[in-house]
Amino acid sequence: MSGTIEADQTKPVALVTGARRGLGRGIAFSLARAGFDLVLMDLVDDEATKITLEGVQELGGRAKFLQHDLADIGNHAGFVKQAVAAFGRLDCLVNNAGIQVPRRVGILEVEADEFDLVVDVNLRGTFFLTQEVARTMISTSSTSDQCTRSIILVTSANAVLASTDKAAYCLAKSALSMLTSLFALELGEHNIQVFEVRPGLITTDMTSSVREKYADYMNKNTLFGRWGEPGEVGRAVTALVTGAIPYASGEVINVDGGMHIRRL
Repeated sequence: MSGTIEADQTKPVALVTGARRGLGRGIAFSLARAGFDLVLMDLVDDEATKITLEGVQELGGRAKFLQHDLADIGNHAGFVKQAVAAFGRLDCLVNNAGIQVPRRVGILEVEADEFDLVVDVNLRGTFFLTQEVARTMISTSSTSDQCTRSIILVTSANAVLASTDKAAYCLAKSALSMLTSLFALELGEHNIQVFEVRPGLITTDMTSSVREKYADYMNKNTLFGRWGEPGEVGRAVTALVTGAIPYASGEVINVDGGMHIRRL
């Protein structure tokens, strides 16, 4: 859906980054079912984008796609203005966009440009986009009674589970956990909730190359003996942004089939 969209001030609006496929698509579909209008952002506009937009429409939702590079922090302010203009408001930010390491190599072999690429997108870009959206939320009031204003950071089980072959990814995701706490502290007085959603191994394009590698691990280390689905992460996000967990902020919601549980 493109062009000007007539605003419906009764519907909450969510901005989802990295929304064209995978977890982003699962989150977008779940929010559409819950009655959200959506601003969907991704680096690429392709056939996958079209599928996601059509899926949102089939679910009764409305969506505006905006192409934007999360690492391009100099253009964040203009991008956020476009996002707000799409429906005239912004109630929720879902920081889902992220990239995996270019090469899975040992920590002693990581090169500076590879490290910088991952950190620039997953951490630096996310930090400054969240900062810009938070400023916008503080300066405007919410008129929706369907949700509380909120910011969600989608991290990874690698925020706490170390994988030496993807060091930059682990470091960036663990830093986002602290970022959740920091923004929760800053935004509480403005009645903006901040949560971390921490997925485990989910069936997405990003994990397709390691399905066989982690097959035995999944059987032994999840409570349900299977991979998670993007829609399950989407439902967790939706529960948070619709106020299902009131009087809370800065919390971590693990959607990992129990992978995080320490056991003997």
